Amino acid sequence: MLSGVWLLYYCFGLTASALAPLVRPITSDLQMSYAAMGSVLGAWQLVYIGSALPCGTLVDRMGLRWALLLAAGLIGLSCMLRGLAFGHASLFLAVAVFGLGGPLLSAGAPKLIRLWFEGPERGLAMGLYITGPALGGVTALSLTNAMMMPLFEGEWRSVLFTYGLVVWASSLFWLAISFHPLNHSLERLQSQVTRQPPLAVFTKLIRLPAVQWILLLGIGAFLYNHGLNNWLHEILQTRGMDANRAGYWASLPTGVGILSALIIPRLALPQRRIAVLTGLFCCAGVAALLLCSELDMLILAGLALMGVTQIMITILLLVLVEIKGIRDQDTGTAGGLFFTAAEIGGVLGPLSLGLISDATGGFTPALLMLSVVCLTMVFLLRMLRPHM
Repeated sequence: MLSGVWLLYYCFGLTASALAPLVRPITSDLQMSYAAMGSVLGAWQLVYIGSALPCGTLVDRMGLRWALLLAAGLIGLSCMLRGLAFGHASLFLAVAVFGLGGPLLSAGAPKLIRLWFEGPERGLAMGLYITGPALGGVTALSLTNAMMMPLFEGEWRSVLFTYGLVVWASSLFWLAISFHPLNHSLERLQSQVTRQPPLAVFTKLIRLPAVQWILLLGIGAFLYNHGLNNWLHEILQTRGMDANRAGYWASLPTGVGILSALIIPRLALPQRRIAVLTGLFCCAGVAALLLCSELDMLILAGLALMGVTQIMITILLLVLVEIKGIRDQDTGTAGGLFFTAAEIGGVLGPLSLGLISDATGGFTPALLMLSVVCLTMVFLLRMLRPHM
C-alpha cells in the first residue's frame, strides 16, 4: 500500500513540476507574459481551495482504493489537456483539472498512513511517501530539457503527453495493489463505522484550536513552497544559467529533500515538533535570502537549505493527523480541510512572485517577501505550542 501511494505521489510531483522547466517555450509559443504564466502555475491551487474539503469527505466515504484511482485518472488527464492547449485560457483550464485530482491524493495519503501504521513507524512512512513527489519533481526539472525536449525535437506538447501516459500506467499499478486481501478486510471494517454528517465533522474539526493554527501555518508553507518551486527554474536563468544547467540546479533542493524526508520525520517526536518546525521555517527564510545572491556558492547553499525545508508540510500533516479529537474515519476530511486552507497560499505563491517580478523587473523583492513569510510562521508556532 505504501509503494502504491508512493508511486501515485511520484506522478503528482511529476505533473506539478512539469510546466516549470517549460515556461520559456510555452510562453513563447502561446505568446504569454510572466504574469499570465503565473496565473496558470497557480490555477490548480485555485481549484484546490474549493475542492479539497469535499474531496477529503469523498475519500472517507468512497474508500482509499477508488478515491486514489480517480485521483490518478484526473492527474493524467490534466497532463494530456496541457499538451492540447492553444492559449492562456485553455492552458489555465488544463492545469485546473489537476486541482480536482490532487486533493483526493493529498487527503487520501495521510489517511492511508494513519490506518496502516502506528507509533514511530507512522513518521517514517510519511517521510517515505513524501519522497515520491520529490523524485517526480527531480524527474521533471532535470530531464525535461536535458532529455525529453531533445528526444521530441523541442515539442513541449509531446513531453506532456508522455508524462500523462506515465500517470495513467501508474494508476493501474495502484489498482492491482489495492485488491490485496488485507485491504479488503480494512475496507470492510471502515464501512461498518458510524459516520457523522459531513457538516458536523467539519464543525467539530474547525473548532479545535490546534487545527486553526495548523491551517494558518499551512497557508504560509504552501505560499513559500509553491511560489519558489514553480519559479525556481526561471529565477536561476535570470542569474545567467542556460535552461539545462538551471534544470539540474533546480533539482538539487528536491534531491536534498529526499534525504530530509527520510531523517527529519523520524526525529519529529511530539515533544520536539515545535523545535523542528521552528528550525525548518528559519532555514526556509535564509534560503530565500541566499537565492538573491549572484554568487554560485551562496546560491548552492540556498538551494540546499531549500531542500531541507521541503519536509515542513509533512511535519504539519503529522501534527494534524495525531491531534486529539480527530477520529480515524475523519482523517480524510481533516486532510481536505488542511489543503483547502493551505492552497490559498498555493495560489498566492506563484501568482505573487510573477506579479512582483513583472512590477520590479527581477525576483529579488519577491524572494525578500518569502523570507518575511517564514518569519511570520515562526511567530505563529508560538501560538500553536499551548495546544500541542
